Amino acid sequence: MARRARGVLLGCLLGAGVLPACSSGPGRITLQLYDSPDPSGATAQAAAKCSTNAYTISYDKLPNAADGQRQELVRRLAAHDSAMDLLALDVTWEAEFAQAKWIVPWTGAAAQQIEQNSLKGPLETGMWNGQLVAAPWTTNTQLLWYRADLVPKPPATWDEMIAAAESLAKSGKPHYIEEQGAQYEGLTVWFNSMVASAGGTILNSQGTAPTLGPPVTAALTVMGNMARSPAADPSLSNTEENDARLAMEAGNAAFEINYPFVWASMQKDKPSFYKSFKWAPFPKVVAGMPAKPTIGGLDLAVSAYSKHKDLDFQAAMCLRNEANQEQLAVVGGLPPTLRSLYSNPSPEFVKEYPFYKDILDELDTGSVRPKTPAYQNVSIVISHELSPPSSARPQQVGTLRSQIADAIASKGLVP
Repeated sequence: MARRARGVLLGCLLGAGVLPACSSGPGRITLQLYDSPDPSGATAQAAAKCSTNAYTISYDKLPNAADGQRQELVRRLAAHDSAMDLLALDVTWEAEFAQAKWIVPWTGAAAQQIEQNSLKGPLETGMWNGQLVAAPWTTNTQLLWYRADLVPKPPATWDEMIAAAESLAKSGKPHYIEEQGAQYEGLTVWFNSMVASAGGTILNSQGTAPTLGPPVTAALTVMGNMARSPAADPSLSNTEENDARLAMEAGNAAFEINYPFVWASMQKDKPSFYKSFKWAPFPKVVAGMPAKPTIGGLDLAVSAYSKHKDLDFQAAMCLRNEANQEQLAVVGGLPPTLRSLYSNPSPEFVKEYPFYKDILDELDTGSVRPKTPAYQNVSIVISHELSPPSSARPQQVGTLRSQIADAIASKGLVP
């Protein structure tokens, strides 16, 4: 607890500069923080702790769904709404918002500090055209979760996992591999993780054209093989993150690719499975090549139309300090982006994230989603083409290349 208290004080002093830190009194200026709803209360607590005598941070909740969140932000920023101050951006929006000049890049000492203390993967989500346009705040990555009572040793590759699931099926045991196969962003994430793990990318480094090649063929082959095998849950084409969690808790699956929230949920909802519920790194697509699961999370950006940009940057530095990121992790369930929290973890953090070393490895070596201002269109055409996953075959490379190129150029109709 002492370590956390020191983090609060240090973070508030860094966030407020020479201003009085962490005052409980009313602020003279209200800074509006727009973020997704957080039922844990950790975001509201961070906003309160980082409010000072100079300003109060007001936590304004966006709609629950990511599409609704983006629509509200885009509508108001396009209207040059000066009530927009701090924006918690999904890691898919940075390129679009920066290209439209709706957010202000980070510069100077603050940018340098963020670049030095942030993990590699989360930091990359906040970059666009070589500039830091949003500061990593929370992050996420997927692990392989499995039942050790069914699988004593976790598979290292997707082929091994499929073979193990098929063997369990022949024995009449729970055997499904739970993965996000519904026609939505989760399917795009699965595809991106598989392509990156096969050594490729979906777009070139400038985000101007598709780079689909042999790694995509490998990714489509494995995805299709899994989806057409007994390893696939019959509901795969309709499965999202929470559906996968529920199927695992119901005892229907042996494997699950999902985010860390499933750990606490299993402990609470299915204690009889909890003792044998284990984790391992995201499986490799190609033996001998590192797996590169896709990194998620939220980044903090400052609106170009805010009247208080200097204070916004100060407040953002406080919101992302050690104490607040640890609170968001332990209470809110979102892994932190600061390396120090992993290299010198608190007992509370280790208790909630016993798998933190695997999370750290993936955040340092994982992949990010394709970087382009047209990401929403790119994601839609990918998830449309690959739905249902059982249709995934190497022959789709040409169609994907054409559709993604059109999406980047804003040509044709988005499905």
